[in-house]
Amino acid sequence: MTGPKAAMVLAAGLGTRMRPFTDELPKPLINVGGKALIDYTLDRFRDAGVVNAVVNVHYRADQIEAHLKERVAPQIIISDERGRLLETGGGLKKACPHFEGAPVFCTNTDAIMFDKNGKDACTVLSDAWDSQTMDALLLLAPIAQASGYDGKGDFDFAQDGRIAFRRKETAPFVFTGLQIISPSLIEEGPDGPFSTKILWDLAAKRGKLFGALYDGYWMHVGDPDGLEKAERFLARGN
Repeated sequence: MTGPKAAMVLAAGLGTRMRPFTDELPKPLINVGGKALIDYTLDRFRDAGVVNAVVNVHYRADQIEAHLKERVAPQIIISDERGRLLETGGGLKKACPHFEGAPVFCTNTDAIMFDKNGKDACTVLSDAWDSQTMDALLLLAPIAQASGYDGKGDFDFAQDGRIAFRRKETAPFVFTGLQIISPSLIEEGPDGPFSTKILWDLAAKRGKLFGALYDGYWMHVGDPDGLEKAERFLARGN
């Protein structure tokens, strides 16, 4: 693969919507089908040729660090946010020196994806990425192919691949959590905690916010209901 060789895994959140499971355990370590959520993410990056994965930690950080010590690939770099939780954008900006100026995969850990047609999610993004025209490329899934999601959709998708935040009551596509993003865009973010949405807004104003469509099955595992649905899906052997 010719995609990014670095990745950011956003694992510092408090996991409040997943209570009571996260009362004693950070959400990235919740077991789904015999495997921790964070390992679904890291295995996908390993298979995509990612060499280094930065994992930010805050809530129950020691547990996440202990779990990751056994990993060989990708190589794990811990971004410590114990002292201050920086949110998604702030976490990316803190980790930016590790990306060495190259585009980077970024994702959270509350989703599991099942690819179709032999094309994995990272390849879908890598094949579509164009550093000249894009600041950020988000992987989007049709709501009809989503589990554990009860929202109204996130983005509208134009024929040229540009995306815009939902303009009407509903939108056909939901953000899977996985994206490729340019470090130059990340560096434009403010100091301290901020949401990645601030970066997307900057990219959209320049016409450089794009989406790639995922034709696999996306399971959002962000709350107990989503967890139960994912467990049922895996138990059926899908």
